[in-house]
Amino acid sequence: MAALAGRIALVTGASRGIGEAVARTLAAEGAHVIVASRKLDGCEGVAASIRADGGSAEALACHIGDMAHIEACFTSVRATHGRLDILVNNAGTNPYFGPIEDTDLGAFQKTVDVNMRGFFFMSTHAVKLMKTHGGGAIVNVASVNAEVPGLGQGIYSITKAAVVGMTKAFARECAPYGVRVNALLPGLTRTRLAGALLEGENRKAWETNIPLQRPAEPSEMAGAVLYLVSDSASYTTGVALNVDGGFLIT
Repeated sequence: MAALAGRIALVTGASRGIGEAVARTLAAEGAHVIVASRKLDGCEGVAASIRADGGSAEALACHIGDMAHIEACFTSVRATHGRLDILVNNAGTNPYFGPIEDTDLGAFQKTVDVNMRGFFFMSTHAVKLMKTHGGGAIVNVASVNAEVPGLGQGIYSITKAAVVGMTKAFARECAPYGVRVNALLPGLTRTRLAGALLEGENRKAWETNIPLQRPAEPSEMAGAVLYLVSDSASYTTGVALNVDGGFLIT
């Protein structure tokens, strides 16, 4: 029997990259996946592809930087399914690369609204729904930048460190409801967000600093998420799991 048969999973930022890989993996294990992102067209393409492969999926537009979108998202989930078993907070943004002292208010606010406020309120809504049906699992996609801030990525790194703290706070308070909350810390992964870090002179840096000497593929993050949301991780909560090719041990 599939590991996630009968479960309802919501994955944000699922129209591409890590989120898409996670959505496909959870569907392959039997979950009905709500493929969510800002743009409905991209979500519909992924959901249709999952269904074509024999999985169960639907598309839902949700910009987690917009509180009204978060409210509408959970109104839809309640009306359609009446429950939620899995939430993967994967949507993220990094609009500014440069000296931390030159970060403008717009870039600061956008990064905080999506990477911190969005994760927080997606999680509060999810917990309220999960605890009425015996529990569930939340995975927050952070970054190795939570542990080692990236140069020129100051506010992004700060928000990802906050996600790890947020994960622990939710894990501690929500455990009595049967809700487990964990974080994934991806290393350098082939996504559009990390595109600039994979080019030119940056190649030498990651070849030197990553023991496995390569970036990850999005699918390599999906297996870790599958573990964290499955019954195999039934005694795992409050963990920040590094999946980074060994970057954080150098």
